[in-house]
Amino acid sequence: STPLAAFFGGKCCTGQKVRILGPNYVPGTKKDLYLKSIQRTVLCMGRKQEAVEDVPCGNTVALVGLDQFIQKNATITDQANEDAHPIKAMKFSVSPVVRVAVECKVASDLPKLVEGLKRLSKSDPMVQCHIEETGEHIIAGAGELHLEICLKDLQEDFMGGAEIRVSEPVVAFRETVQNRSDHTVMSKSPNKHNRLYIQARPLEDGLPEAIDEGKVTPRDDPKERGRLLAAEFGWDKDMSKKIWCFGPDTTGPNMFIDVCKGVQYINEIKDSVVAATQWATKEGVLAEENMRGICFEIEDVVLHTDAIHRGGGQIIPTARRCLYACELTAEPRLMEPVYLVEIQAPEPALGGIYSTLNQKRGMVFEEQQRPGTPIYNIKAYLPVIESFGFTGTLRAATSGQAFPQCVFDHWDLMQADPLSPGSQTADIIAGIRKRKGIKLEIQPVSEYEDKL
Repeated sequence: STPLAAFFGGKCCTGQKVRILGPNYVPGTKKDLYLKSIQRTVLCMGRKQEAVEDVPCGNTVALVGLDQFIQKNATITDQANEDAHPIKAMKFSVSPVVRVAVECKVASDLPKLVEGLKRLSKSDPMVQCHIEETGEHIIAGAGELHLEICLKDLQEDFMGGAEIRVSEPVVAFRETVQNRSDHTVMSKSPNKHNRLYIQARPLEDGLPEAIDEGKVTPRDDPKERGRLLAAEFGWDKDMSKKIWCFGPDTTGPNMFIDVCKGVQYINEIKDSVVAATQWATKEGVLAEENMRGICFEIEDVVLHTDAIHRGGGQIIPTARRCLYACELTAEPRLMEPVYLVEIQAPEPALGGIYSTLNQKRGMVFEEQQRPGTPIYNIKAYLPVIESFGFTGTLRAATSGQAFPQCVFDHWDLMQADPLSPGSQTADIIAGIRKRKGIKLEIQPVSEYEDKL
C-alpha cells in the first residue's frame, strides 16, 4: 500500500529526504517524528501507475516507501523545514460506537489478520482497530452497515480471502451520575498517611456536548473559558482556573476540579490525581466503560509532610478508589448511544414503520410529506443496541418500501438503576462484565471508601 498525498507547496521528487509528522507530533520534539526518503513518486492513472521524476504542488501523488510510518494521516515536509506544524487531523461528527471482535477460523492465518487490520485502519480514517486485554481484535465503526463494509474489505482485499469469525456486535455505553454524592467520600492511601476527600456531581446540561464539540477544551485560556462557563452554564468565574484536567484521554467530557481552601502540598499530588482521573474516567466502576458528564470536586486532603510518603504509588490508586466510590454514591446511571434515523417511504408503508420503531424502543419526532410527492420523510431516535437487524425488519414490515439511514446523534440516559438487581441496566452491565471477564457483581461502596 502506498500513501496518497495532496501537495500544498513546493515540489516533491524521487529520493527526496522528508520529515513525517504524525498526529501526535509536537513542534520542537522528537515525538511521532520520522526522517525518511521517498523511494518513488507515482501518479495513479486509473488502474495503472505512472512513475514520475518530480511533482509540483497542487497534485495528488502516491509516495512509495513511507507507508509503515503513517497510521491514518500525517504531514510530510522537506527535511530542512524544521519548524513546520502538522496539519490538523479530521474530526468526525459521528463516533465509532458499534464494535465487533474478529478472529481467524484457521489459527495459522493470524499474521494475515494482524496485517489486514493495520491496512484497514490506514484505509478508513474513521474505523478504530485495537487489541483488548483479553486478546480479542476489536474493530469499531459507526454502524452496522459501516462495519459490514469494513469486514468485507478486511476479508476479501486485505487478507486475500482468508476466513474470519465475527462476534455479535457490541455497543459501547457510558457511565454517568444523576445527583451530587450523598456524602463526601474519603479514601486512605495504602500506607494510611494520606487521605483524600472527593465528591462527584453531574456536569450541567449541554456541557459534555460543548466539550465534545471543542467549545470548552483544556487548552483554552482560563479567563475566556471562565466567561463562557459563567455565561452559558452558570459557573462561578474563578472556578474555571481550578479545573485540573478533563478525562478520559485529557479531552473527554468529565472534569476534575480543585475546590480546596488553602491546603498544604496540594499541587505536589496534582499529577498523581490527574493520572488517576484519566484511569478512572476511562474505566468506570459499573462496567469499565468510559464515564461521561461527571464532575469530581476534591474538597480536602490530608497529606504526609514527607514527600516520599505521598508519591504516585500511594496517591494514584487511592484517588482512583475515591473516584469510584464517588460515582457509586451519586446515583450512577448508564447512557446508551442513540441513532438519528431518517426514513423515506410512501404513505401505505407508514403503519409498518411505526410498529417496527415501537418494537425497537424508537421514538418518532418528525414526520413531513415532501410537497408534491406521495413520499413521507420520517425522523426518529433509535437506540443503537436495538438497531441490529433493524433494516431487515423494517423492509419486511413495509415490503421493501422504506429506506432507513442511521447516523449517531447523542447519548441518552437510561433511567433504570444499575445497582438494583434485575433492572434492565443491571442485566446490560452483567453482560458487559461477563464479556470483559471481570467479576459479575458490582463491588459495594465499602470496597472503595475508607472510614476515619
